[in-house]
Amino acid sequence: MEDGKSTGPKAKWWSRPTAGGTTRTAPDGPTPVEDTAPTADVTGATGVTEAHTADVPPQPSAPEPVSSPPAPEPVASVAATQPVAPLHEPDQYSTPPYGGPGPWAPAPPVQRPVPTPAHGTPVPPQYAGTNGAGIPTSPAPGFTPPPPPQQPQPQSTQWLQYDPWGAPRQPLTNPGPPLGADGGHKKNRRGSLLVGAVLLALVAGGIGGGIGAYIERNGGLTQVELPQTGHNNGGRAPDSVAGIAASALPSVVTLHVSGTTESGTGTGFVLDKSGHILTNNHVVAPAGSSGEITVTFSGGETARAEVVGKDSGYDLAVVKVTGVSGLKPLPLGNSDNVQVGDPVVAIGAPFDLSNTVTSGIISAKDRPITAGGEKGDGSDISYVDALQTDAPINPGNSGGPLVDTDAHVIGINSAIRAADSGSSTEGGQAGSIGLGFAIPINQGKRVAEELINTGKATHPVIGVTLDMKYTGDGAKVGAKGAAGKPAVTPDGPGDKAGIKPGDVITEVDGRRVHSGEELIVKIRAHRPGDRLDLGLTRGGKDLSISLTLGSATGT
Repeated sequence: MEDGKSTGPKAKWWSRPTAGGTTRTAPDGPTPVEDTAPTADVTGATGVTEAHTADVPPQPSAPEPVSSPPAPEPVASVAATQPVAPLHEPDQYSTPPYGGPGPWAPAPPVQRPVPTPAHGTPVPPQYAGTNGAGIPTSPAPGFTPPPPPQQPQPQSTQWLQYDPWGAPRQPLTNPGPPLGADGGHKKNRRGSLLVGAVLLALVAGGIGGGIGAYIERNGGLTQVELPQTGHNNGGRAPDSVAGIAASALPSVVTLHVSGTTESGTGTGFVLDKSGHILTNNHVVAPAGSSGEITVTFSGGETARAEVVGKDSGYDLAVVKVTGVSGLKPLPLGNSDNVQVGDPVVAIGAPFDLSNTVTSGIISAKDRPITAGGEKGDGSDISYVDALQTDAPINPGNSGGPLVDTDAHVIGINSAIRAADSGSSTEGGQAGSIGLGFAIPINQGKRVAEELINTGKATHPVIGVTLDMKYTGDGAKVGAKGAAGKPAVTPDGPGDKAGIKPGDVITEVDGRRVHSGEELIVKIRAHRPGDRLDLGLTRGGKDLSISLTLGSATGT
């Protein structure tokens, strides 16, 4: 693009000097010419243009040489043209440069708009600056103006601005953030501070997390010792559960029984220093006549045992170990002295967990229960006038002692009532629900003595056959006995007392009887030879009789 330059008189102080070293001579009079300079879009959008003209006042006839230091051709050069006649009368006040009308001045040089460079890209100077006095300065060393573009460049929304009073070598535009009172440096400083703060927070968080994890895993930065009560001698009150257990456990043993077809585990306790041990009949029954019984003491010692005697009706058995010294018999109490609510402790090996101790109270007395009956012929059914307890009893506790606060045996744990029948394949029962039953020790002592002395136990009998299918209240004497025999044994205790077939026995020693099983239980709670008072009903009449119990050998 070419811009016209004036060759007229010397420019005023506010006009930009022309490049080059030519000498201009004022003409005799103004000659009007047309300004051929192209327009420059200074709005960036509307295309509004301006053309500057000025009236040149008469100059002296003597020419005044004007020279300027050589300068490289600016990017946008202005071609010299013939001076033109002023369009307006001379301004007597010489108002620069926007007074009107003022002296003529050439249009300022302009540049072709170029695309805005990326933010932060250095932009070399596009033209030679001035020193503030209108004298052009040399470009930066080594700077070569770029060639004009071969193709039209797209319009930019940012135009290079012209500043007549600009500082030397100051470009018309400054890429990047606007200059101010150290604004860029302050922004960079703030960004650096922000980045530093974030890094510091991350480092501090990492250090803090590491310290926290170390404290959590190791309990602190220093070794911690917690206060603890000093060691004592382990003594407990004799009537406490711990004191009772410490006294009774050395006398309790675990029995492991194995036979040809089955095996089992149970509990027993030492009766004397000769090695006699009392347990349940159903514990040793799997051994049969050729099985093996192993006794394990509380200290871990083991010994072989042999059956001395057993009775299925009482569900009691006595075994004996030999060659064992230091046996500690467990003292026997008196079950007649037990009261409901008395505290008790049960010891055994539930599910083969030896030396297990549980505690509870006596829940009831004289509970008539029957246990067994697996054979189906009634030969293994036991009848027990039992002590009921809520001390937990489970399979494996059978045969173990139920002791009082003096660590004296008051019962032999024999049966439980469970919520279901347990596993049918194992023939066992489910766990305890607080309904355990023990054979009173008074009955157990008598049977144990008979088994040790004779190998068999005797049962008290009244000499009658009961109708076990009777559903009324009481125990009914049957019409016929077993194998066609009479229901009332001739010359037996019942016959001598006047009992007749069809009589219904309703009381034993003033205590109500509701079934045949309950009558058997009440009778077996006594010894042979004891005298009983019976109440019965015959033909709608109530009768009372007395009889002396007979004796029968059990199995």
